[in-house]
Parts: sequence; C-alpha cells; structure tokens
Amino acid sequence: MRSRRANARFSRNVSGNRAVLDLTPPEPETDENLLARLRDGERDVFGPLVRRYERELFGYLRRYLGDDDLADDVFQNTFVQVFLKIQQYEPGRAARPWLYAIATNQAIDALRRRNRRLADRPADTVSAPDEDGEARPLFELLPAPGDTPPDAADRSEQRELVRAAVDRLPELLRQTVLLVYFQGLKYQDAADALGIPVGTVKSRLHAALTKLTEDWAGENAECGTRNAE
Repeated sequence: MRSRRANARFSRNVSGNRAVLDLTPPEPETDENLLARLRDGERDVFGPLVRRYERELFGYLRRYLGDDDLADDVFQNTFVQVFLKIQQYEPGRAARPWLYAIATNQAIDALRRRNRRLADRPADTVSAPDEDGEARPLFELLPAPGDTPPDAADRSEQRELVRAAVDRLPELLRQTVLLVYFQGLKYQDAADALGIPVGTVKSRLHAALTKLTEDWAGENAECGTRNAE
C-alpha cells in the first residue's frame, strides 16, 4: 500500500478543493541514465540494459557474422565488455553508438579468430558455406528490377543475387552499410561506432551502393540472358 501511495501523483484544481489521481506511467529511463548508473556501481541496471538491446544488437551481429551461434557468443561477450569497460563511458555520451562500437569490435575479433582457425585446418576439412544458408546479410537492400512485381520465385532469386553481391563488398564497406541501412544508425552515430569521421561514413556508403548497383545490374542482365535462352 505504501508503494502505491509513493508512486501516485496528485494534482489540485485552481480552487484547491479537489485532488485528482494522475495515473500517467513514468517515462522510461534513458539508455544513458542506465549506463551512468552502472558506472556508479548500480549493478541491478545491467540486466534491464541487456534486455533492452538484446533483440536489436543480436540481429545486427547475426547479419554481420552470418552465424547464429557465433552471434550469440559475441552478444554475450559484448556485454561482458560493457561491464568491464563501464568506467570508460563518459556520462552524457550517446549510449547507442558506444554499445555498437563495442559490439562491432567484438564481431571483428570473432571473425579474425574464426578465420585463423580455418586457415590452420587442412584444406579438405574446410566446408563451403550453405547455398541456402541464412548466413548472409542485406537481402533486400536493392529494389527489384523491372516494372512487373516479382513473384515468390523471383524474389528468392533476387535475394540470392543481393547476397552474392554483398559478399563481394570489402569488409569496411559492408559493416558501414549494416550499421546505417539495417540498424538505422544516423551518420554521426555510425561514425562514432566505427571511430571514423562522418564524411568517411558517407563516402563508404556511396562506394558500397555503387558497387552493389553495378553487381546487381550485371547479375540481372546475366539472368535475363539465360532466361531468354
């Protein structure tokens, strides 16, 4: 009962004769406040912070890494690093790009470790990626060509073409496209996450989309030729 009274807010009318119960829910705490409280030693906010970013950051890591299990490991490592590096967080700094910077660095490290392990294995033990695997990001970055809406089979083929085009992007271009187009980060936030100037983010996006458009057009031209035959 006491907590209900503590949480209830009352306001009086002009005459001051009548109290009105205000049931408006409190505003949710900002990410920045949660990080600041964690920095001050309030460990109970760590769980809510993880849950708040679980779906968003895991989705980003799954697209980036192309592997659900690896993405899960990197997600866990990301928040271990958040906990370990919380004293490096500057109160008032935007939380989202700071978290993405840690997640991206953890993903890069995980890919390097995996590539080293693959390089150390005999060639005949390294398996090729699944042809229909869900381990490639950015399926629908580019619009479907032509005036006729594609059917389900066409859409599936187009996704495969986009997947192949994205796989050929240099890593720096790919990670920038992921952050801006799929995670919805603003240019400045993406720049903060990657530790680069905003102008570099824009130039990378321009280069990536130019390359994707060229590859996309070439792949569709080849498909059109094959279909005509």
